[in-house]
Formats: sequence, C-alpha cells, structure tokens
Amino acid sequence: MGVVGESGCGKSVTSLSIVQLLHSNAKITNGEVIFNNRNLLDLNEKEMQKIRGNDISMIFQDPMTSLNPVLTIGKQISEVIKKHKKLKGEQLKKHVIHLLELVGISRASEVYYEYPHQLSGGMKQRVMIAIAIACTPSLLIADEPTTALDVTIQAQILELMKSLMKEVNMSILLITHDLGVVAEMCDRVVVMYAGQVVEMTDTRTLLREPKHPYTIGLIESSPNKSDGGKRLKSIPGQVPTPEQFGTGCRFTDRCSQSMEICINNAPPLLKVDGKTSCRCWLYDRKEEVV
Repeated sequence: MGVVGESGCGKSVTSLSIVQLLHSNAKITNGEVIFNNRNLLDLNEKEMQKIRGNDISMIFQDPMTSLNPVLTIGKQISEVIKKHKKLKGEQLKKHVIHLLELVGISRASEVYYEYPHQLSGGMKQRVMIAIAIACTPSLLIADEPTTALDVTIQAQILELMKSLMKEVNMSILLITHDLGVVAEMCDRVVVMYAGQVVEMTDTRTLLREPKHPYTIGLIESSPNKSDGGKRLKSIPGQVPTPEQFGTGCRFTDRCSQSMEICINNAPPLLKVDGKTSCRCWLYDRKEEVV
C-alpha cells in the first residue's frame, strides 16, 4: 500500500500514529488503528512495546541519523531480536549475520563489528531494513526509505524490499512522494492532502484515471519522457497548516475546479465507482465510504 502526497500532508504523522511514536506535543484524539482485530489505541505502552519491532516494524526517513553512532551494527540489530526472541550468544550472532546477508551486504561477518560511520548511505539503509525484518513482522512501515540515496541505490533498495516482502511474507505500507516508486512497488495507493485521505484505489487505476483534482495535479507535475523537455506543470500555493484549515474542502484554494459548495462544506470520502474512493464534491451523488 502506497501513501503519497506533498511534504506536510500528514504521511509521516499517520505512520507514527500507527505505532504510537508521536512527539510528546501531539496526541491522537479520535479514530481507531485496527491491527489483527485489535485497536492499538486501546493498548498501553508496555503492550505496544511487544508489538513494535515484532509484529509491526518501521524504517524511518533518514538512515544517516537513524542508527546509533556509538554502537556496532551487530549490537543494534541484536537489540530488537533480544527484546522479542529467545536467542543469545553464538546463535544470536549467526542470526544477525544471516540478516545482513539477506539484505544484500556481502561482507556481513565484518560489518557485524563495524560502526555506522564506516558504512555508505546504501549500506546503512540495508542495516535499517535488517533491523526492521529481524523478527519477521506482519507489517513493515517504510517512511520514504530511499529519499537520501542516489538513484542507483534507490532501485536496489526497492528491489530488495519487494523480494523480502515475498520471502518473509509481510505487508508493506510505503510512504513516498515519488509516483514512479508507487508505480514500481504498490498494489494500492492512498493519496493524502492536509491530513486527510482524498483518494484511494489500486495503482493502475490511480495512474490512468485519477479522480481527485489534487491527484490529477500530482500526476501532471511529474516528469514524463514523452513531454519532450516541456516545462512541468505545478499546483499553485502550498499545503495549509492545521490552523489554516477552514470549514470546507482543504484543497479549495488551490483547486482549478473549486465550486461554491467547496468553500464552507467539507466533502466526505465517497465511493465513486467500483474501484475508487474520492473526497470531492464533484462526486457528491455517489455512495459515502463508512
């Protein structure tokens, strides 16, 4: 499942809400996070600690700052395994080295003793993935896992995640602003704008038949080889901050199809056909999504 949108649309906050790692100045006021038929918001911190890293793992945005600079790679991967599994000693070390090999690090037994500053950005990201899959989670949340990497390494990391998804039988929630990554990786896509889902469908339908004006704007602003070097289109304005949210559609100030109803009336998320849900008054006669 891909989650796309501009910076500031709420993608990372949504992922942090799932695992309850929001900053101390933020809180969840309503809603549910249903995982394996349980509402995670009903669990206390001790219960959440059993789920984080074990059932749900997360790869954070920047591999350069996500690893502890004073601990060896082996120590950092071992921590999550010792927290959730009954492995120790030589058996634990073998498992960690196996994980490093699994994520494509060739000299795994040497990297086990090295520190983050000795590794390249691509290797650090592979280590982050090794930590995330160490306990074979059901769900892996990847928050822009290739943002800080060059194009060649990006492709390798995405290919690695696809193969691991099948090998360890896990689902991935992939947060990105890159529609090319979505096309390559995702089965379904959620488009977010200003903290709300504005469109949700399968990847093929989204890229071929986008419904929401914001989604259309995102696709039109993406580089395309067939454009022949023409100037890219852009969406005017910027994402509003929470204190700027009005009572109507949050996209209305930037929307080329804005109507009078959009100004003071917030559209619900509507089922506009058999495949797509969309939050737009252009489709107000369709079935509302509960």
